[in-house]
Amino acid sequence: MSDTLAPTPDEVRAEIRTHVQDPELMMNIVDLGLVYDIEVTEDNNIDVTMTLTSPGCPVGPQIISDVQRTAHNAFPDINEVNVHLVWTPFWNPDMMSEDAKDELGIF
Repeated sequence: MSDTLAPTPDEVRAEIRTHVQDPELMMNIVDLGLVYDIEVTEDNNIDVTMTLTSPGCPVGPQIISDVQRTAHNAFPDINEVNVHLVWTPFWNPDMMSEDAKDELGIF
């Protein structure tokens, strides 16, 4: 690991919240509940475990690329940004933040 201080998972989550949106819903993927876990490993990698709103999400590749690019740009000393796409638990609107539900009119 380099001499620089690695980011915390919360710092990575904040960058993703600020810079990565679902282009169909125009809302950040953190508040949508798509990001399940973020780990900064001892070998200076970022592992993001996330899902999409559906397995056939047409913008999935773009979202994954945006996560990787955002983390690399915000934390240039990181070696790799690995996105692990999972389907368990399967995403549902209950996973959204209250603010996201309000914005989309889900009560």
